[in-house]
Amino acid sequence: MDAAHRQDDEAAARAANSRVVRDFGLLIKSATLLERRIDADLRRECGISHTMLEVLIRLCRTPGEKVSQRQLADDLTLTSSGTTRLIDRMEGAGLVRRTPSPGDRRVALVEPTDEGRTAFLRGAAVHARVVEEFLVKPLTADDYARLTSALSEIDKALRDDAG
Repeated sequence: MDAAHRQDDEAAARAANSRVVRDFGLLIKSATLLERRIDADLRRECGISHTMLEVLIRLCRTPGEKVSQRQLADDLTLTSSGTTRLIDRMEGAGLVRRTPSPGDRRVALVEPTDEGRTAFLRGAAVHARVVEEFLVKPLTADDYARLTSALSEIDKALRDDAG
């Protein structure tokens, strides 16, 4: 291997092993593992996916509110077609229903069914249990408060930059 290649390899290794790359990787890996655990427990105990629970959270947040599929896609950072397929599955499972918007019949509004609200309550309990066990419990109260504060600051910075 020539000297230029060796220097490139060493520079690449330094970049790949940098603190910020490792720290971000740890954040993503932890979030991914937690999400997989939540999803697996929800599927096993409630028969719904984590993404379905996220839809139900959004739909149950304000009683009586109907939310457009576009708003759901935006809120959950899903594609329009992905949201349509997800709502199709949820409607087929009896968890949600679509109704035409009174202001624009081209717009489908989504609301939870009674079965959807029941699934949400069961799922919310599973979600809370897993989050408590793997996110809250391993940290001291002060560390947890610092973590959530730091994540809020990151979220704010990203939203401010996008806006």
